[in-house]
Amino acid sequence: MYLAIAVLAPLFGSTIALLLGRQIGDRAAQAVTIFCMLLASACGVISWINLIYGWDQGHASVVDLGTWVQAGSFHVDWALRNDQLSVSMVAMVTCVATLIHIYSVGYMSHDNTIWRFFSYLSLFTFAMLMLVTADNLLQLFFGWEGVGLASYLLIGYWYEKPSACAAAMKAFIVNRVGDLGFAVGIALVFWQFGSIEFSTIFGAIGKYQDATYHIFGSDFRAYEVIGVLLFIGAMGKSAQLGLHVWLPDAMEGPTPVSALIHAATMVTAGVFLMARMSPLMDYAPNALAFVTIIGGSTALFAATVGCAQNDIKRVIAYSTCSQLGYMFVAAGVGAYQASIFHLLTHAFFKAMLFMGAGSVIHAMSDEQDMRKMGGIWKLIPITYVIMWIGNLALAGVPPFSGFYSKDAILEAAWASDTLVGHYGFWCGLLAAFLTAFYSWRLLIMTFHGKPRADHHTMEHVHESPFVMLAPLLLLAIGAMFAGYLLHDQVLGDHWQEYWGSAIQIAPTNHVLHNMEEVPGWVSLAPTLLGLVGIALAYVCYMFIPSIPAAFTSMFGGLYRFVLNKWYFDELYDSIFVRPCMVLARLFWDIDAKVVDGMPNGVAALTTAGSGRMVKLQTGSIANYAFTMLIGLVVLVAVYLLFR
Repeated sequence: MYLAIAVLAPLFGSTIALLLGRQIGDRAAQAVTIFCMLLASACGVISWINLIYGWDQGHASVVDLGTWVQAGSFHVDWALRNDQLSVSMVAMVTCVATLIHIYSVGYMSHDNTIWRFFSYLSLFTFAMLMLVTADNLLQLFFGWEGVGLASYLLIGYWYEKPSACAAAMKAFIVNRVGDLGFAVGIALVFWQFGSIEFSTIFGAIGKYQDATYHIFGSDFRAYEVIGVLLFIGAMGKSAQLGLHVWLPDAMEGPTPVSALIHAATMVTAGVFLMARMSPLMDYAPNALAFVTIIGGSTALFAATVGCAQNDIKRVIAYSTCSQLGYMFVAAGVGAYQASIFHLLTHAFFKAMLFMGAGSVIHAMSDEQDMRKMGGIWKLIPITYVIMWIGNLALAGVPPFSGFYSKDAILEAAWASDTLVGHYGFWCGLLAAFLTAFYSWRLLIMTFHGKPRADHHTMEHVHESPFVMLAPLLLLAIGAMFAGYLLHDQVLGDHWQEYWGSAIQIAPTNHVLHNMEEVPGWVSLAPTLLGLVGIALAYVCYMFIPSIPAAFTSMFGGLYRFVLNKWYFDELYDSIFVRPCMVLARLFWDIDAKVVDGMPNGVAALTTAGSGRMVKLQTGSIANYAFTMLIGLVVLVAVYLLFR
């Protein structure tokens, strides 16, 4: 019951705000949605405590809400899966989303359609909750597409801005590419298992592990094909390398939207999918290798790009892309528990970083370029401390939460003792150094040095109101202590007691056990490299600020390459966008000139002919008689000529 309330309460709040927002006013719409979110978070936490520690400890169940689809042998129930993975996600999503709702009261206070914004936020939360509590792949796909729709609405919320509309379309279209793979994967699951319900699928894993598909003249194991297709869906939703291009542009939406997308909803859906499908994925080693390679490459790629960005929100956005790469590295080496652990800790400090950036933007009169900031740490001290805590957690500095989860992922990658696992480890290790560097680059450029903003902006720099700061302070508690409090339960010797049957691994998967035997340098290296990255940022941006300019002058090509995000957008524009536009114009010409042209031409000819014929109808009897006489003469002439 608590789980059902947690899931459905945001939908109720969203519906009331959307349908009655104009009538009841902005304040009432805010109150309704926030009350429903508070109720959802309370029920979500109760569900988590109840299943993990309470009277129903370890007893997973399904809350059946009724039949959804019944078509012949295809039967799908509308049901909520109440297991350890679901309730952990529900508790995190509802709590973080509630704080973002409260923060939005202050951040969006001058907006013209506040009721619409809060309705979309709650709708986004509901879709994510439906996704993580799904008991079958169709319901999961419903939530999957729901967060895609809600992200489109929220990224393009300020629809009067062309850049916001373009970003919303880009996110929607790129995600459809990944969703096609996901949809085909679901179809193959049904083809293979005769069902898309998780209990049926997981119960028959051993039965079909030798099944194959004949594709492109070769035989491929069914689980490998399904695993790759499901991960392609995850690549789009979680912005992995190749399908990541929508994520930075999503910063066109309001800052609370960025916090919600990057911390608690949407981008974490792909990581959740890998953990949910762990029983199948663990029997698809080649698919997992692909996951590891993409995850490691994404972690390193996004970290390099983050070092050169100047928009404060884009730096944090690429940080999210990089951290998601870490999560997929963990999933790829079979440490699904570590990937979800990092997902949970990341939610706290990433939401805090985005909302902290929003507090900076609020203080700087909507300025987002870090090159136009500086010298404001004394003017907004609470925000400054918040950003310090978030960066310490992001950089993996002990004892902050990111230290426990990020190090666990790198240890798991090394402990996998595979070539791709070690690739993920080294990519993650380099990314740890770069993460610390760009985090402190952001901190120093934003808060330290001489003020680079104009005098008018500096005069109006002020701390955010309490309604914005309170959620940040609560998130700071999670960023500081969540890793320490959850580590032993989620990844310790008795992790089975925490996860139960929610995450199932193959008997050959010994990654968590092998993590205890990794060399000492593997555990120390991420922290040491993180500290080196912080020190380097201080040298380059605090003590010798001429170094960055000298570097960009000396390595201009490399700098432009990274600044332009490895030219992925330009590459896709050349390969996909422009050819598609050429084809579209060609087909438009064919449609206009041939398909429509022929009937339109006949119609025009008929109209012109009838117009000329009308001119013969003068109404004069003399003209008609003369015409008849001419016709008679012609008729007689023809008769005499051919008789």
